[in-house]
Amino acid sequence: MLIAQISDPHIRPAGQLYQGVADSNRMFEEAIDHLHALDRRPDLVLLTGDLVDEGHPDEYAQARRLLAKLEIPHLVIPGNHDSRENFRAAFADHAYLPAEGALHYCIDDHPVRIVALDSCIPGLHHGGIDARGLEWLQRTLEAERTKPTLLMLHHPPFTSGIPYMDAYRYMDTAPLETIVRDAPNIELVLCGHVHRTMLRRWAGTVVCACPSSTTEIALQLAEDAAPASYMGRPGCMLHLWSEAHGMVSHVSHIGAMEGPFPFA
Repeated sequence: MLIAQISDPHIRPAGQLYQGVADSNRMFEEAIDHLHALDRRPDLVLLTGDLVDEGHPDEYAQARRLLAKLEIPHLVIPGNHDSRENFRAAFADHAYLPAEGALHYCIDDHPVRIVALDSCIPGLHHGGIDARGLEWLQRTLEAERTKPTLLMLHHPPFTSGIPYMDAYRYMDTAPLETIVRDAPNIELVLCGHVHRTMLRRWAGTVVCACPSSTTEIALQLAEDAAPASYMGRPGCMLHLWSEAHGMVSHVSHIGAMEGPFPFA
């Protein structure tokens, strides 16, 4: 099974730029075209949050117009720039999304089980999951302890070392870590939020953060570093699972590059 992951497109109303700089709508269209043009088409696309920039209904209307071009089944979760209720209304036809409360769900229709967590706290930018959500997760993971499973949430449950991102991280990770560590079949934890590829061994599995399809947050590790971003090469992730070899993940850069050349 080939699973694509796109994160943090920050879609804006038609004709508006993200942060006045990036044409995030066009870049999201290019990300969709990129997936369609891969030599092996993904079986599923996961969108790991910050689908839009300000959570407004007109942004979600634009997101749905763009997603209508995607020919691959896809699943969505919100990020801190999304509005939970506007998100729910915009994707009312996605029957897997709960009708009320946090947008946690489980999809068990594929060779890899997908468990999705809504790590957003309405009105705030940092992440967390309340006791009710953690109880749901524990029950869901305990119900199936052998099938390969991907866990996805917007906020990575670790400190990145980039100070202006860590101010908005998933804050209290210990309860979540306890539950995840007890589940032996979690292949990967997939996140967005940080607009960079990051990997960390955590809770007996691996956390993989996806780059943005729009801008790249600057890699600055000084404690007093000021927030900064670049128009770096956008990207997505491809997670390839097979029964024989397990899960392997690749960064797939979006956009034209020189080549290919006849060597490897």
